[in-house]
Order: sequence, then structure tokens, then C-alpha cells
Amino acid sequence: MSIPSTREPAGTAAEPNGPLRRMCWIFPDRESIKGTAMWQDFFWNLYAECAADLGLAWSRHAPEEVTVDASVPGKPRIWVDQEPVTPQDTLFITALYSLPYQAMDIFNQYALYAVLEQAGFYLPFPPQVSLIGNDKLATMLYLDGSPVPAIPTWRLGTGRDVGKYGYEVGMEQVSYPAIVKPAGWCGGGGINLARDSEELRGLASLAQGGDTTLVVQPYLGEGTVDYRVYVIDGEPYAVAKRIPDSGSLVANASRGGRMEFPPMPPELAEATAYFAEKLPIPFFCVDFLHDGERFWFSELEPDGVILPDAADPERTLQRDITRARFAAYRAGHARWLAAGAPRGGAVRTEA
Repeated sequence: MSIPSTREPAGTAAEPNGPLRRMCWIFPDRESIKGTAMWQDFFWNLYAECAADLGLAWSRHAPEEVTVDASVPGKPRIWVDQEPVTPQDTLFITALYSLPYQAMDIFNQYALYAVLEQAGFYLPFPPQVSLIGNDKLATMLYLDGSPVPAIPTWRLGTGRDVGKYGYEVGMEQVSYPAIVKPAGWCGGGGINLARDSEELRGLASLAQGGDTTLVVQPYLGEGTVDYRVYVIDGEPYAVAKRIPDSGSLVANASRGGRMEFPPMPPELAEATAYFAEKLPIPFFCVDFLHDGERFWFSELEPDGVILPDAADPERTLQRDITRARFAAYRAGHARWLAAGAPRGGAVRTEA
């Protein structure tokens, strides 16, 4: 599978006075009251502020807020929360979210992505990217040429016959203790340590309750550090170093991890060229693990959270990365229009 380029070609510049007026973020409306309050302050409000700095409106919408009239062939009309939008003035951010309480929205998200793509809208995250990025093993297979070696990964389903242990075929090389986690969640949720095959069986039986596909990976040891590289327009823009709390398996900020923003490790900067070639989109994140001796490629995050620097109340770096990200979207949109707003593999010639 190849990813169509949605990134501005090298040497071209964004048109700040172009027709783009708004960015609509498609996100399932399933957050709890506590979750909404936390994430609103953590990034949603900041996203709106950074977009405004660029002269753009920003809004978040559930899939059901988008209405489409395709009664006239070749001339679809689209509304977002009853407001008309066009491919010239609006882009949609369509990074899939599939946490357990969002599972019922997965089909609606993908279906809407396909509709918007066929209707000629610019999507900085083509649907294929969410397919690759949302499943941790699909990520490894697509990026198996990574110059930083990928951490070995096994994928297993957990349906109604999980008690038959059919998933154990091909897992003879798994060593314990092993990390066991959902194949498609994010934020450090659901990550466990299995000390032997019997504990793996127990975790698989629990995952059966939600038909949650799992991946199994080697445990790199306590103190393993996570590096998130922010890639903008194909270049390594910044890196966040996430350090887990004592005894924790994860370094995510939402799970108590401590954050630092060090200089870019040369090895990761050099590896970025490979990822940028495979993912020619304006923005994405790549996560690496460091076990004290070497780096391992861990995950692709098409919509990786841009973390704030706790030591900076102005959140300068978080704002800088976010503005650069949105400016790259604007540049990509300009290129999209200049190419005739490709739709469904073809190039639109109509106004």
C-alpha cells in the first residue's frame, strides 16, 4: 500500500492569503465529563488558539455532524453542523480514534473519511494512514525497512474461541516477561506485563470481553525511555523524551510519565528521512524506545499528542509545534488546490 503525497513539495511556500478558512477535526463525541475537561485544557483550546494565529477557524465535530447532499451527480454539497463548507475553504482532519468507548464510532469515522475524500476535500491524514497507524503490527509491516530496528511484535485475535488457544501458533519465539497491549489503542491504555504463557492466556481471556486484538512484544526492562519525534513537512522538528514513573510500564504523560525536550538524537534525525518517504504527509509522530543501550522503533502516531513543557507556563514549544503543524496543513491544502483537488484518484477540473 502506498500513501498519496499530501505534503507541499520542497522549495514551495504556503500561500497565507489562500482560500482556506477553517479546519474541521472529526472526533467521536464520547468523552466523559472529566476527560472533556482535561483534554480541553491540554490541547483542544490551544489548537483553536494556534489556528487563529494563522487566520484560521478551528472546530471539533462528531461524524454525525456532517451532512452530505449528493443528489446532483458530480456536485456534492456538504454541511458541518449546518454550516456549508467547500474543498476550497475547509480541510478535514481525519485521524482515527478507536479507544474502547469509541468502538461504535469506528465504522462511521472510516465511512465519513471515504465520503469526504471522494467529495474532493483535502485530508492531511488519508484514510490509509489511519489503517496503518491504528494497528501496531500493520505499522511494523508497512515500515519494516526502518533504519532503527522495529521491536519484535506478535499479533493475536481474542474472539469467542480464545479458550482454544489457537492464537499461540507461531508464538514459540515469545520470551517472558512480555508486554501485552491492545493493537489499536493509544495513550498507554491496556498495557500489561505477562510473566509466562499462563498470564498471557489470562490477559487474552479478558480482552475477549471486548473483542480486543492484542500485540505481544519483548519487555525491555524497567526504566525504558520513550522518545517521540515530531515530523513536519518531512523534517524532524522536535523530540519529546518521556520517562516512566518508578515501576510503571508506560511513559505517557497521562499515566504519570515525566517529560523532557532534549536535542534531537542524531540516530533518530537520520532515520526520519525513511519515515518521511514512506509517509508523505504534513505531520506525524514516530515513537522510539531506548532500553539503555539502543533505540527500537515502537509506534507510528499519525496524530501524536503535542506535549506541553511542564516547566514553561507559556507552553511555548507546544504552541510552536502546533502552529508549524497547522501551517504545514495550509501549505498542503494550497498544493491540493493547485493540483486540481484530486478526488477518488482523479483530478477535478470543474470549479
